Amino acid sequence: MALKTAFVKRHYDRCGIQAGHLCETLLRLLQHRLSGSFVPFGTRIPGFIDECEKLTRLPKTSGPEGLRVIMPRALGFVYSLRSKRGFGHAAGDVDANAIDASSCVRTADWCLSEVIREVHYLPIEEAQAILDVISARQLPAVWSLGDRKRVLCPDFDYREQTLVLLYESKDGTATVEQLFKWTDHNHKTRYSRSILGTLHDDRLVDYDEKAQRVTLLPPGEREVEDKLLPRLPAS
Repeated sequence: MALKTAFVKRHYDRCGIQAGHLCETLLRLLQHRLSGSFVPFGTRIPGFIDECEKLTRLPKTSGPEGLRVIMPRALGFVYSLRSKRGFGHAAGDVDANAIDASSCVRTADWCLSEVIREVHYLPIEEAQAILDVISARQLPAVWSLGDRKRVLCPDFDYREQTLVLLYESKDGTATVEQLFKWTDHNHKTRYSRSILGTLHDDRLVDYDEKAQRVTLLPPGEREVEDKLLPRLPAS
């Protein structure tokens, strides 16, 4: 998703622009779903916030509360943030920043998840798998194919690769075997002791030796976001 890629690369202005496009698309979807008609694509939406409010006033029989009330308000919040916080133009009250961009990303995740939850015709297990993909962090520096992953920044050492791989993984967790393979380390015992053990001692990860599972801790998340993500190549 272009919105998440822009956020990871700290292109916060671009986050706002992409969030605005997504809001306009999702508003049209809600209009069609709840009222049977929508503002055509290619036509400017007159008064985005007003259009969101119109949906919240529709009768309960129009659709579930998540789509009819909560989601229009969420879209209005994101659209207002995009318009008032300096995203993509000079008229905003405050320059675009990481907190604003993060709010856009997480709210967009919730909105997409809500659409799938309310309108899907899939088994619940398949729907949940889609939601997991939407809500996961997506780093262009991590290549994935099936059960294989590689960090595409050759200057990252084993410690840094481990943190990035955990940051990108679902729930911030992975097995020792997975991390050992993904980092291409050549000695599992040394990797476990020198890399995972040190990260555990530094309180950046929780290394459960008995379960052979590693989980990223909040200080580890901050290290990735403050020190490693800025080093990713821009594109």
